Amino acid sequence: MDERTFDRSGQHASVVGLGTWQLGADWGDVDDKEALSVLETAAESGVTFFDTADVYGDGRSEQTIATFLSGRPDLHVLVATKMGRRVDQIPENYVLDNFRDWNDRSRRNLGVDRIDLVQLHCPPTSVYSTDEVFDALDTLVEEERVAAYGVSVETCEEALTAIARPNVASVQIILNPFRMKPLREVLPAAREAGVGIIARVPLASGLLSGKYTRETVFPENDHRAYNRHGEAFDVGETFSGVDYATGVEAAAEFSALAPEGYTPAQLALRWIVEQPGVTTVIPGARSPEQARANANAARLPELSGQTLTAIRDLYEQRIKDQVESRW
Repeated sequence: MDERTFDRSGQHASVVGLGTWQLGADWGDVDDKEALSVLETAAESGVTFFDTADVYGDGRSEQTIATFLSGRPDLHVLVATKMGRRVDQIPENYVLDNFRDWNDRSRRNLGVDRIDLVQLHCPPTSVYSTDEVFDALDTLVEEERVAAYGVSVETCEEALTAIARPNVASVQIILNPFRMKPLREVLPAAREAGVGIIARVPLASGLLSGKYTRETVFPENDHRAYNRHGEAFDVGETFSGVDYATGVEAAAEFSALAPEGYTPAQLALRWIVEQPGVTTVIPGARSPEQARANANAARLPELSGQTLTAIRDLYEQRIKDQVESRW
């Protein structure tokens, strides 16, 4: 699979990576054997970028990655984790002593002395404008606790603030055919600055797979059931912030745009891969079959101008008004 570079850090990632929120929690149950099979299949399919967080399963996702990689010393995988969501979301918690404590825990979970890439995990907005926060992250690099750092954001404004920071290597942001606002300013600014873009929630929590209907029932421990209105965290993380009924209808129209040989999910992933400025896209997977199909999206033919225009029109007509003012 093709790889792209985080210019500021010099690190490389496959254009389709693997998000591992599903392997930790909040998406229903995934047993350890299945989780390891997902990682194995992704790696065998050419994936060289795993994204996790200390809060996914309270460390379970990080530990599962460590278990897998310890048995595969031949693999070269860039592992990115995130920190900051295990405490109250107030700016005062984003200080060096806490960063060191969070980093110590993640390094233990991952079984490494130095983490490849650590990201602030959607902190309060004011954190992105606080010099001391980024001085503390620079200290983690100086202490060789991390090789590089980035941020995960909710809004385009937060992304642009972070990109202006000289040592931010990456920005992780929601980007998919139902969330196009980052294309206007965020991706061009990142390209200009040499900041990598990690596209998350690429399938709008599965909506863009075309598998769900209004009657679909999600398990109680799945955020698509309990966070539909932002009860637990930012509602933009669930179905990209799109009203479920609207999303299901729009997803059916999106599925009809898939060219021959593409699944709807692969169409969404291929669309993201083709956006200038994207370094890697990180779909999750609950099964080896999903992991393989996601990786194969990187090898599909480029989308036609006609298909790209139809995707844009669908967004403009059905989705834009729901999401652009908020994120």
